[in-house]
Amino acid sequence: MNETTPLSPSAPPTAGTPARGGFTAWPLLISLCGVLGVVALFLEGRPDANGSDFDYPVTAEDVLGLDHVPYRISGAVGYVLALLLIAAAVLWRHRVERRFPGSSGATAVSYGVIATAALVTLAYGWRGAVGNYLPTGAEGDTYDAEGLYNYYIMTDFSPYIAFIPLLASSYGLAWMAFRERLVSRGLGALSALFASALLIAVFVTGVPGLPSMVIVGLIVAGIWLAVGRSAITAVQS
Repeated sequence: MNETTPLSPSAPPTAGTPARGGFTAWPLLISLCGVLGVVALFLEGRPDANGSDFDYPVTAEDVLGLDHVPYRISGAVGYVLALLLIAAAVLWRHRVERRFPGSSGATAVSYGVIATAALVTLAYGWRGAVGNYLPTGAEGDTYDAEGLYNYYIMTDFSPYIAFIPLLASSYGLAWMAFRERLVSRGLGALSALFASALLIAVFVTGVPGLPSMVIVGLIVAGIWLAVGRSAITAVQS
C-alpha cells in the first residue's frame, strides 16, 4: 500500500518507501509553540534570583519583593501558546489524522497537545494572576502577603508540569515511526529517548518539573518534519 493512501480506521497505516524530501511549512507551527513555551516557562521571578546566599525557606514576606512584570508577560505569552497549541492540534487533525485515519500514533500526538493546551491555560492564568496581584501590579492591594504566597506556590511548578502530556505526543511520534512508518525513524527514536530520559530523571531526582524540557523537543520536531522525509508531509498525487 502506498504511504500516502488514506487507510481504513481498522487497519494500521503502513509505508513501503520513504517519502521524497522537500520543505513543508505547516510543521513550523509546532516549532513556534516550542519557542513560545520556552519563553513563557522561564519568564518568572524567584526570591532567590539575586544570589546564592538566599535564606530558605521562602516566606510570604519574600514574595512581596517579586517583580510583577515577568509574571504578567509570562501569563500573556502562555495564553497565546495555549491558542497556538489548539491551532497546531487542528492542523495536525486535518493534515495527518484525516489523511491516515488508522494511525493510533497520530491520535496520541493530538491528545497530548490538546491536554497540554488545557493545562497551559490554567498554569499561565495563575502566573498572570501573580503579576496582577503583586504589590507593583495593577491590583496590588487585593491580597495580603499570605494570599500572594498561595498564588506564588501555585505557580512554582504548575507551568512546568503543564507540558507533561507532550510526553504522550513524543511516544506517539515514536509509534508513527517504528510501527506505522509515517515519520522518519530518526525522529521517532529521538522522541522516545528524550521522553524516556525526562521520565527517568523525575524518578531519580524527584523533581516533577523536569519533563517540561519536552518543549525543546517541539522545536526540533517541527523543523525535522518541515525539512525531512516523511509520509505525513509528502505531497499527495
